Amino acid sequence: MTSNLEHALAMAPTAAAPAPVPLRVLILEDSRFDAELLVEALQDARPGAHTTLVRDEPSYLKALTEQRFDVILSDFELPAFSGGAALETARKHAPEVPFIFVSGVIGEDNAVELLKRGATDYVSKNRLARLPVVLDRALSEAASRRTLGAAEHRLRQADAAIVQAQARRLALVELSDRIRDMDDVVEISYTAAETLASQFNVDRAGYGVVDKAAETITIERDWNAPGVQSLAGVLQFRDYGSYIDDLSRGITVAFADAREDPRTQATAHALEAISARAVLNMPLSEQGNFVGLLYLNHSQPRAWTADEVDFVRDVGDRLRSILGRREAQQALQALAASLERQVEERAAELEAAKEQLRQSQKLEAVGQLTGGLAHDFNNLLASITGSLELLRRRGGAHITTDMERYIGVAQGAAKRAAALTHRLLAFSRRQTLEPKTLALNELVHGMEELLRRTVGPEIAIEIVAAPGLWNVHVDASQIESALLNLCINARDALPQGGRITIETSNRTLDARAAQAADLRPGAYVCMCVRDNGVGMPPEVAAMAFDPFFTTKPLGMGTGLGLSMVYGFAKQSGGRVSIQSQVGAGTSVCIELPRSERTPEQSLAEPGPAAAPRADQGETVLVVDDEASLRMLMVEVMQDLGYATLEAGNGAEAMRWLRSDRAIDLLITDVGLPGGMNGRQVADAARGERPALKVLFVTGYAQTAFDEGRLEAGMHVMTKPFEMDALARRVKEVIEGT
Repeated sequence: MTSNLEHALAMAPTAAAPAPVPLRVLILEDSRFDAELLVEALQDARPGAHTTLVRDEPSYLKALTEQRFDVILSDFELPAFSGGAALETARKHAPEVPFIFVSGVIGEDNAVELLKRGATDYVSKNRLARLPVVLDRALSEAASRRTLGAAEHRLRQADAAIVQAQARRLALVELSDRIRDMDDVVEISYTAAETLASQFNVDRAGYGVVDKAAETITIERDWNAPGVQSLAGVLQFRDYGSYIDDLSRGITVAFADAREDPRTQATAHALEAISARAVLNMPLSEQGNFVGLLYLNHSQPRAWTADEVDFVRDVGDRLRSILGRREAQQALQALAASLERQVEERAAELEAAKEQLRQSQKLEAVGQLTGGLAHDFNNLLASITGSLELLRRRGGAHITTDMERYIGVAQGAAKRAAALTHRLLAFSRRQTLEPKTLALNELVHGMEELLRRTVGPEIAIEIVAAPGLWNVHVDASQIESALLNLCINARDALPQGGRITIETSNRTLDARAAQAADLRPGAYVCMCVRDNGVGMPPEVAAMAFDPFFTTKPLGMGTGLGLSMVYGFAKQSGGRVSIQSQVGAGTSVCIELPRSERTPEQSLAEPGPAAAPRADQGETVLVVDDEASLRMLMVEVMQDLGYATLEAGNGAEAMRWLRSDRAIDLLITDVGLPGGMNGRQVADAARGERPALKVLFVTGYAQTAFDEGRLEAGMHVMTKPFEMDALARRVKEVIEGT
């Protein structure tokens, strides 16, 4: 019979759905008992993790050199092999892999020294409960280092490209200097060919005069590598393929291998015979006529990059210009300016990309923090608001006027706190959205009167609605809130009055523009709010979307307005951008993906009604790890005539679901401890009870959607909620309305 350790090491993920790549862990531990404990803790932290156990230096070194791992867990004291030596070996053979000591004897001084030598962290064997936190942090830091390394690699590549572009620019300048005073056409063309050959290390480069009607090229002199024959003379294009048709239309012909290109497969042997298996042909035109050909040949297969094609085109332009004589100086200056601009643009693009990456990482980190805090606060607020509701309901006539006032104050504060967490969730892109297709122009016009009253009579509002504006599929209340927030910010920037312009437009982004905007290529609807107010300096505009950042006086704002707009736009598949100049005003633009659907009709929402009671004493199973909130939901259900069952995690819930008890509705939190989340509990429940109805409650439902825990059409409520609202929703779900 295999031991628990061998069973854990051999265990593979069993989820039916495609799972992420399992975590690969190398464990260096000589104690079998300690290894079993470590593997169990690891499987709890990362179910399905693939573990490799080694006990001595040879097997450890063999594993490091033959396999790839995501993390290394090592004991400190090993027979004939120390933890420090294991660390040095890992730094040598797998420096990018996080190295975590798991030991019961490592001291504080040793731990500090090992961290200085490159260890990622350490965990005491007596405190293996810390392993998930330490493991997550180590893996997150390793991922960040890999991302930074990739960015640095791209930067080095870009720097190399800039250096190469500068070198080729110098080569072009040198070519111009050499041929500026030349009169002989053959000498000019040979000098150009020589320049190309020196840059590309090819076997042949040359220029020939083309007779388009006869489909021939006349070559006086070409540059050839040692041992490569010259093509001087008159050649028929058709002897070497059909690409003359493309050249005649002004199309550059470039193929890496004559054997593979459909235009030259039949004549590949003829091209190979003249050392031209790889060819780059650049047609040169004069007043729209194909008059010359600049060509590069190589005897072996060779790919041609876009930069190389551009450089050959630049050389061809200069050659054609110098041959024309009259345009020589003008063409030289224009080309030099063009190259200078390209270098500057590339440098600017690189700097912009670096800044965009830094800003995105900063906002993402802050968003994760605020989203987690808001989720926890929502759980607490749900317990607070529910307790206040039950206190008021059960107190009845015993509630004094003062008690009623205190309850009202507490409920008001809880609602304001819920609104604050909603804004935090909006920034972190974890709020629950209810998108529908709508016409943005109609929405803007419908809010016009409200906006005018909000900004006051001293400020004029102008709406510039683009005709034929595309539809969008977004949460109507969120876009209304975003527009109102932007207009309020614009109002505050106009203390002496002024003008606010709301403009809508259609915009199509190609791949280059989409990359610059951090969006997917495609069609977008743009809504901009502009003011002619005081504006912002660059350092303030750069922080405008940070949560809690505000330039308003104390008590005049939370600093969450633009943060909420930012989160809503990102969550809806779009983006928000800001442009501002001191004294010239500010413009904030929201871009949202176009929807091909027809706008949906709005339905009037029903007014509040008394909490409906159970018709037949139906049974509800309540699953939530927050004990106080679970207690409140159970008591509310019981007050309304429902029979109730409760569970604090997925395992407890499954015991009820596999029992003979009648259960009409499952109410479950999405995020549950114990290895089963709410979605997994629901799936397992439907396997036992196919007709079972499910209502999910969650601190941030959108995250559940993103992670595949929920599917569209499932019943969801977002915390915090009123207990009467829960009762009505339970009734609707049970009755199927």
